[in-house]
Amino acid sequence: MKRVPTYKGFYAKYTDRYVTVYQAFNHLIADEIMDKKTFGPSFKLDRMTWIKPSFLWMMHRSGWGSKNDQERILSIDLSREGFDYILSKAVLTKYKPKIHGSSAEWKAMLSESDVVCQWDPDRDIYGNKLDRRAIQLGLRGEAVQKYVNDWIHTINDITDMVHDCKRQISHGSFNSDLLPVEREYHTN
Repeated sequence: MKRVPTYKGFYAKYTDRYVTVYQAFNHLIADEIMDKKTFGPSFKLDRMTWIKPSFLWMMHRSGWGSKNDQERILSIDLSREGFDYILSKAVLTKYKPKIHGSSAEWKAMLSESDVVCQWDPDRDIYGNKLDRRAIQLGLRGEAVQKYVNDWIHTINDITDMVHDCKRQISHGSFNSDLLPVEREYHTN
């Protein structure tokens, strides 16, 4: 049974070895992460955490780092192996009969999986919906443990760059060269 529909491609910044995802946190969690170069005690490993490969979807979701508890934007490079594992385990958050069979089967898959997937319209710099879709991946349980302890290669705080982009957009002087280069993602 399929978990992530193959008919919906998504865009990401990636190389042969790494995929960049984005997360938004409050100052306390972000400071701990940047100080330790890993997740600290304020990050709750027993809660679901969402990773987003689309930079502009993350900007839309966080209000360019202006929403409460989403003031800091981190860029996280994780191994392709880890990211592909996440995709292989993802279960859609919404029931789709053609993919899941019965509602009971979907509910069982959803409750057993450590990864959930949600599709949303990707966005442009102004927050307008694009024709393509953006993927959000929710990690819990063992998937969070592996994400934090095994798959992360580098973590960067890009909050200043994000705020600079927002200022440029507000003043009509935005330089699109600041955006990460994202292309349609293909698993290894």
